[in-house]
Amino acid sequence: MTPAELELREYAVLGLVAEASDLALRHFRHRDSLGISMKGAQDWLTVADGAVEAFLRERLAVLFPSDAVIGEEGGGEAADAVWIIDPIDGTSNFARGDRIWCISIGLLLNGVPEIGIVSAPALGEVYLGRRGHGATLNGEPVKVSDATDIRRATVEFGWSTRIPPEDYLALVGRGFAAGASVKRSGSGALGLCHVACGRSDAYAELHINSWDVAAGLVIAAEAGAHISDFFDSNAIEAGNPVLCCTPELQGELERITGIVSRHKDR
Repeated sequence: MTPAELELREYAVLGLVAEASDLALRHFRHRDSLGISMKGAQDWLTVADGAVEAFLRERLAVLFPSDAVIGEEGGGEAADAVWIIDPIDGTSNFARGDRIWCISIGLLLNGVPEIGIVSAPALGEVYLGRRGHGATLNGEPVKVSDATDIRRATVEFGWSTRIPPEDYLALVGRGFAAGASVKRSGSGALGLCHVACGRSDAYAELHINSWDVAAGLVIAAEAGAHISDFFDSNAIEAGNPVLCCTPELQGELERITGIVSRHKDR
């Protein structure tokens, strides 16, 4: 894919995400029409999830018919060029009226994240990253914090029902024991973006799905974060652990989380 073709996709999908954000906000502001249901324990679903994903799928099919699409709700198959969509990341927050949720859409080329867009409409924030072109928040460049000492760091540990609770609690315990301030917000995509803009110094999760991170990993990497080897195996279908942090905290957080990369930076 040429640089011009990538640039076209970047600007086109920024426009699509803006429209999708308006759609999601309309649902968010009328909670009595959300049609809330559960896919499993603490696995929330609303009509907005399906509506936003359907909108993005339809528009992408028209604009870029040769590109594949994988969505959290509708599935799909990987290809050389594939968009990976989470229509509402942080659905539990969304359903409860909490503003910490987002729309996440990332483009992978031959398994490598190239473009990432994360829109948090209720917060008025849009994050953008493109490999080799930096990362922005509402059009302004962002970069990771200068944190080097875990005892002064704020880290976010995402939680998944696919991981035994005792494993998650042990992870949190190791973080506190090392001296970190540990938090959890309920959106992996925004957790990565918050590392990118310096609101947190690290984000880690023992298992996370590709649609939660396909966009955020590009954004965080372009902001200078260390990113673990998330897409080095069959993560598109099966998910993987993820670690995102300031480069100086990589060694300590690999010890705490057990998420070890073959590279020291990327």
